[in-house]
Amino acid sequence: MSQTITVSPPQEIKLFQKWSFKDINVKDIGLQRYLNLTPMVAPHSMGRHEHQRFRKARVNIVERLINGLMRGGKNAGKKAKATNIVKETFEIINLRTGKNPIDVLVQAVENAAPCEDTTRVSYGGVVYHLSVDVAPQRRIDLAIRHITSGARATSANNPRSIQETLADELVLAAAKDIKSAGVAKRNEIERVAQSSR
Repeated sequence: MSQTITVSPPQEIKLFQKWSFKDINVKDIGLQRYLNLTPMVAPHSMGRHEHQRFRKARVNIVERLINGLMRGGKNAGKKAKATNIVKETFEIINLRTGKNPIDVLVQAVENAAPCEDTTRVSYGGVVYHLSVDVAPQRRIDLAIRHITSGARATSANNPRSIQETLADELVLAAAKDIKSAGVAKRNEIERVAQSSR
Protein backbone atom coordinates (compact mmCIF):
# COMPACT_ATOMS: atom_id res chain seq x y z
CA MET A 1 0.00 0.00 0.00
CA SER A 2 1.61 3.25 -1.11
CA GLN A 3 0.80 6.70 0.21
CA THR A 4 1.01 9.81 -1.86
CA ILE A 5 2.16 12.88 -0.04
CA THR A 6 1.03 16.18 -1.48
CA VAL A 7 3.24 19.13 -0.77
CA SER A 8 1.42 22.44 -0.76
CA PRO A 9 3.28 25.45 -2.17
CA PRO A 10 4.83 27.70 0.47
CA GLN A 11 2.45 30.37 1.70
CA GLU A 12 3.31 33.99 1.04
CA ILE A 13 4.35 35.96 4.12
CA LYS A 14 2.05 38.97 4.48
CA LEU A 15 2.21 41.89 6.90
CA PHE A 16 -0.51 41.48 9.56
CA GLN A 17 -1.52 38.44 7.41
CA LYS A 18 -3.10 40.87 4.97
CA TRP A 19 -0.67 43.10 3.04
CA SER A 20 1.77 41.67 0.52
CA PHE A 21 5.38 42.83 0.11
CA LYS A 22 5.45 41.65 -3.53
CA ASP A 23 5.78 44.15 -6.40
CA ILE A 24 6.83 47.03 -4.15
CA ASN A 25 9.72 48.95 -5.65
CA VAL A 26 11.85 51.72 -4.18
CA LYS A 27 12.26 54.26 -6.98
CA ASP A 28 14.84 56.44 -5.17
CA ILE A 29 18.20 54.78 -5.95
CA GLY A 30 19.88 56.31 -2.90
CA LEU A 31 17.37 54.74 -0.50
CA GLN A 32 17.20 51.24 -2.04
CA ARG A 33 19.80 49.71 0.28
CA TYR A 34 18.34 51.30 3.41
CA LEU A 35 14.59 50.91 2.86
CA ASN A 36 14.09 47.33 4.03
CA LEU A 37 11.06 45.44 2.67
CA THR A 38 11.78 41.97 4.09
CA PRO A 39 8.45 40.09 4.31
CA MET A 40 7.22 39.57 7.88
CA VAL A 41 3.92 38.99 9.63
CA ALA A 42 4.53 41.00 12.80
CA PRO A 43 6.96 43.92 12.50
CA HIS A 44 8.86 43.39 15.76
CA SER A 45 12.63 42.74 15.83
CA MET A 46 12.92 42.95 19.67
CA GLY A 47 15.57 45.69 19.39
CA ARG A 48 18.23 43.37 17.94
CA HIS A 49 19.40 46.16 15.64
CA GLU A 50 20.40 48.68 18.29
CA HIS A 51 23.69 47.09 19.38
CA GLN A 52 25.51 47.62 16.11
CA ARG A 53 26.07 50.63 13.91
CA PHE A 54 23.93 50.92 10.74
CA ARG A 55 22.05 47.73 11.67
CA LYS A 56 18.74 49.62 11.59
CA ALA A 57 19.01 49.52 7.79
CA ARG A 58 17.96 45.85 8.16
CA VAL A 59 14.83 46.76 10.16
CA ASN A 60 11.60 46.62 8.15
CA ILE A 61 10.28 50.06 7.12
CA VAL A 62 6.89 49.34 8.76
CA GLU A 63 8.60 48.61 12.08
CA ARG A 64 10.57 51.83 11.76
CA LEU A 65 7.29 53.72 11.33
CA ILE A 66 5.93 51.99 14.46
CA ASN A 67 9.11 52.88 16.38
CA GLY A 68 8.74 56.49 15.19
CA LEU A 69 5.23 56.63 16.67
CA MET A 70 6.59 55.62 20.10
CA ARG A 71 8.58 58.84 20.37
CA GLY A 72 8.32 60.70 23.70
CA GLY A 73 5.26 61.56 25.78
CA LYS A 74 2.35 59.23 26.41
CA ASN A 75 3.20 56.58 23.78
CA ALA A 76 6.84 56.04 24.77
CA GLY A 77 7.59 52.31 24.96
CA LYS A 78 4.05 51.19 24.10
CA LYS A 79 4.88 49.14 21.03
CA ALA A 80 1.67 47.09 21.01
CA LYS A 81 -0.37 50.30 21.00
CA ALA A 82 1.77 51.80 18.20
CA THR A 83 1.46 48.56 16.17
CA ASN A 84 -2.35 48.69 16.48
CA ILE A 85 -2.32 52.34 15.37
CA VAL A 86 -0.34 51.42 12.22
CA LYS A 87 -2.58 48.38 11.59
CA GLU A 88 -5.72 50.56 11.66
CA THR A 89 -3.98 53.28 9.63
CA PHE A 90 -3.20 50.74 6.88
CA GLU A 91 -6.88 49.72 6.78
CA ILE A 92 -7.90 53.38 6.36
CA ILE A 93 -5.29 53.93 3.60
CA ASN A 94 -6.54 50.84 1.74
CA LEU A 95 -10.17 52.00 2.00
CA ARG A 96 -9.33 55.51 0.75
CA THR A 97 -6.89 54.74 -2.07
CA GLY A 98 -7.46 51.08 -2.91
CA LYS A 99 -3.66 50.63 -2.99
CA ASN A 100 -1.35 48.44 -0.93
CA PRO A 101 -0.60 50.56 2.20
CA ILE A 102 3.04 49.35 2.28
CA ASP A 103 3.51 50.84 -1.21
CA VAL A 104 1.92 54.12 -0.04
CA LEU A 105 4.29 54.17 2.98
CA VAL A 106 7.36 53.61 0.76
CA GLN A 107 6.32 56.43 -1.61
CA ALA A 108 5.61 58.74 1.35
CA VAL A 109 9.06 58.11 2.85
CA GLU A 110 10.72 58.70 -0.55
CA ASN A 111 8.87 62.00 -1.03
CA ALA A 112 9.43 63.26 2.53
CA ALA A 113 13.16 62.42 2.68
CA PRO A 114 15.28 65.60 2.30
CA CYS A 115 18.35 65.38 0.03
CA GLU A 116 20.13 68.50 1.33
CA ASP A 117 20.50 70.05 4.77
CA THR A 118 22.61 72.71 6.44
CA THR A 119 25.37 72.39 9.01
CA ARG A 120 26.98 75.03 11.23
CA VAL A 121 30.59 75.86 10.44
CA SER A 122 32.49 78.16 12.78
CA TYR A 123 35.26 80.09 11.04
CA GLY A 124 37.15 82.86 12.80
CA GLY A 125 34.50 83.33 15.46
CA VAL A 126 31.73 83.66 12.86
CA VAL A 127 29.17 80.88 12.41
CA TYR A 128 28.19 80.06 8.82
CA HIS A 129 25.51 77.71 7.61
CA LEU A 130 26.83 75.42 4.90
CA SER A 131 24.78 73.21 2.59
CA VAL A 132 25.57 69.47 2.81
CA ASP A 133 24.17 66.28 1.28
CA VAL A 134 22.18 64.05 3.66
CA ALA A 135 23.18 60.40 4.17
CA PRO A 136 20.51 57.91 3.00
CA GLN A 137 20.04 56.47 6.50
CA ARG A 138 19.40 59.94 7.92
CA ARG A 139 17.05 60.77 5.03
CA ILE A 140 14.77 57.88 6.06
CA ASP A 141 15.06 58.81 9.75
CA LEU A 142 14.07 62.42 9.03
CA ALA A 143 11.21 61.41 6.72
CA ILE A 144 9.68 59.08 9.33
CA ARG A 145 10.21 61.65 12.10
CA HIS A 146 8.48 64.43 10.13
CA ILE A 147 5.58 62.21 9.03
CA THR A 148 4.87 60.88 12.55
CA SER A 149 5.33 64.24 14.30
CA GLY A 150 3.04 65.89 11.71
CA ALA A 151 0.34 63.26 12.33
CA ARG A 152 0.75 63.57 16.10
CA ALA A 153 0.52 67.39 15.97
CA THR A 154 -2.60 67.26 13.78
CA SER A 155 -4.42 64.79 16.07
CA ALA A 156 -3.64 66.79 19.24
CA ASN A 157 -6.67 68.83 20.43
CA ASN A 158 -8.62 67.43 17.50
CA PRO A 159 -11.61 65.05 17.46
CA ARG A 160 -9.91 63.02 14.70
CA SER A 161 -7.87 60.03 15.84
CA ILE A 162 -4.13 59.51 15.32
CA GLN A 163 -5.00 56.68 12.89
CA GLU A 164 -6.91 59.06 10.61
CA THR A 165 -4.30 61.82 10.75
CA LEU A 166 -1.45 59.35 10.09
CA ALA A 167 -3.38 57.88 7.12
CA ASP A 168 -3.94 61.42 5.78
CA GLU A 169 -0.27 62.28 6.24
CA LEU A 170 0.94 59.14 4.43
CA VAL A 171 -1.52 59.52 1.51
CA LEU A 172 -0.64 63.21 1.06
CA ALA A 173 3.12 62.53 1.32
CA ALA A 174 2.84 59.68 -1.21
CA ALA A 175 1.13 62.11 -3.62
CA LYS A 176 3.88 64.71 -2.91
CA ASP A 177 1.19 67.12 -1.70
CA ILE A 178 2.43 70.31 0.01
CA LYS A 179 -0.31 69.89 2.67
CA SER A 180 1.67 66.95 4.08
CA ALA A 181 3.83 67.97 7.06
CA GLY A 182 6.65 65.67 5.88
CA VAL A 183 6.78 67.10 2.34
CA ALA A 184 6.43 70.69 3.63
CA LYS A 185 9.33 70.14 6.05
CA ARG A 186 11.46 68.61 3.27
CA ASN A 187 10.82 71.63 1.02
CA GLU A 188 11.68 74.02 3.84
CA ILE A 189 14.94 72.20 4.71
CA GLU A 190 16.01 72.07 1.05
CA ARG A 191 15.10 75.75 0.47
CA VAL A 192 17.27 76.82 3.44
CA ALA A 193 20.10 74.55 2.21
CA GLN A 194 19.84 76.01 -1.32
CA SER A 195 20.12 79.56 0.00
CA SER A 196 23.28 78.67 1.98
CA ARG A 197 25.18 76.95 -0.84
